Amino acid sequence: MSKKDRMGKTTIYDVAGAAKVSLATVSRAINNPEKVKPETRERVLNVIEELGYKPNAFAKGLASRKSTTVAVLVPDMSRASIAEMMNGIADIARVYKYSVLLYILDEEDSSEEEILREIIAAQVDGILYLNDEITPQQYDFLLNIEREQQIPIVLTNTTYHERDDIPSVSIDYERAGYEITRKLIEEGRKNIYMVSTVRKYMVNDLKEKGYLRAMEEAALTPQIMRTSGRITVNTEHFHEYFKHHSVDGIIAVRDSIAVSFINVARANDVRVPEDISVCGFQNTKYARLSRPNLTCVDVPIYDIGAVSMRVLTKLMNQEALDERIINLDHGIVSRDSTLND
Repeated sequence: MSKKDRMGKTTIYDVAGAAKVSLATVSRAINNPEKVKPETRERVLNVIEELGYKPNAFAKGLASRKSTTVAVLVPDMSRASIAEMMNGIADIARVYKYSVLLYILDEEDSSEEEILREIIAAQVDGILYLNDEITPQQYDFLLNIEREQQIPIVLTNTTYHERDDIPSVSIDYERAGYEITRKLIEEGRKNIYMVSTVRKYMVNDLKEKGYLRAMEEAALTPQIMRTSGRITVNTEHFHEYFKHHSVDGIIAVRDSIAVSFINVARANDVRVPEDISVCGFQNTKYARLSRPNLTCVDVPIYDIGAVSMRVLTKLMNQEALDERIINLDHGIVSRDSTLND
């Protein structure tokens, strides 16, 4: 079929597929070529020429549409921290009148790359990426989306090996891990364990790094126990653990894990905080609902969501960022699960 025969039949979807870009990128190449990388623009225009595509009103409207849509990719909506972060995201989105599309990463049903391709196909203007389980391959895939699809991304409550190719908003988790460990050391605790996850998460690696530094400085033996974030799993681990280990301090990477530990400790006639101090690491609703109330690192979850949306807004408006790795202030909230003055 000649180019002439195809004219009038080719759609923007055909162009996007042949050029291997999003619909929005095709529209930008037509309407706002200065916003598209030269090599990408050239590829799109070559496909348009070859297919004989004639832009219609729909294609022309994509680049100039007034509504702004942001995709939010989350790992698990059951986490209290994710729900609170979404409140911060939603409040700022409401101020700017953004539409928010929520994508939940189901580790058993679909791959992250498949979901990200769905996000690209949805022609979103920006992405907030909340998954803190980042591999080098995932990071490179995100970079490719930014560069090839021209879709800005902000890592939200996570970071990646101090690289700033993709902006991030979080806290200094290594410093927080160090400070909460120092608190237990200053209480006189000697046998302090960090309860982390079997799965590898970037922020948990940083928490562990801070913990290890504090323990080594105090000439104490560091011990890291790895378990699941699921209560049905970690409860069994903790019951078995008390049969064989002596411990006087626990720092859990999530509040829910810390509360699960407290419940098992009490079931084994271990007093909190008289026999063992327990700390969490978020200051979610679980910290206030536990008995005793949980001492923990206070992570400004709501603010992380809100600031991430503001940073993404700057990127979508092509404004320069003063910082690309943004660490918000954190604190330590002392409650009854530790020995406080």
